[in-house]
Amino acid sequence: MSRLAAIDLENMTAAQKEAHDGIASGPRGSVRGPFAALLHNPGVADAVQRMGASLRFEGTLPANLREIAILVTGRFWTAQFEWWAHARIALEVGVDEAIVNAMAQRRRPSFVKSDEAAVYEFCTELHEKHNVSDENYAWVTEQLGEAGAVELIALCGYYTIISMTLNVAQTELPDGIDPPLKG
Repeated sequence: MSRLAAIDLENMTAAQKEAHDGIASGPRGSVRGPFAALLHNPGVADAVQRMGASLRFEGTLPANLREIAILVTGRFWTAQFEWWAHARIALEVGVDEAIVNAMAQRRRPSFVKSDEAAVYEFCTELHEKHNVSDENYAWVTEQLGEAGAVELIALCGYYTIISMTLNVAQTELPDGIDPPLKG
């Protein structure tokens, strides 16, 4: 059972209802996963969902690169719900299944595309070392420009908030879904 249960619409404060409606009427279409937990603080829920909508639905990075950054972050935090949701999206937007499977097993994937490898290395190093080397920074900016590097930093930070929320709230996977990540 989740630590932070979803709040019934009838029991929401005006601020919670406003944040709920903002999430539900946006590109996500409903309030689920981390947003059900975040609604316990509607100001935070609104700010987080707006940042996430900007990064996920209005960002400049190609979808495959965005999803690799999200998966690196979800795997770093072993965020089961995040991984379950975004591994499927990654496959839909063209990330090779072998890459997704290797990441799930905490193995460095073999990449064909240089931009995917650069994103993986940049995001992995950022999470593990809390910074990136000059080499990985140069590689990412060569592939994506400085704006792309900044977007990757923001994606890692945003999905860290999401992963932490999911883990602390103990957000459950949908019925019948086993935890996809081991260890």
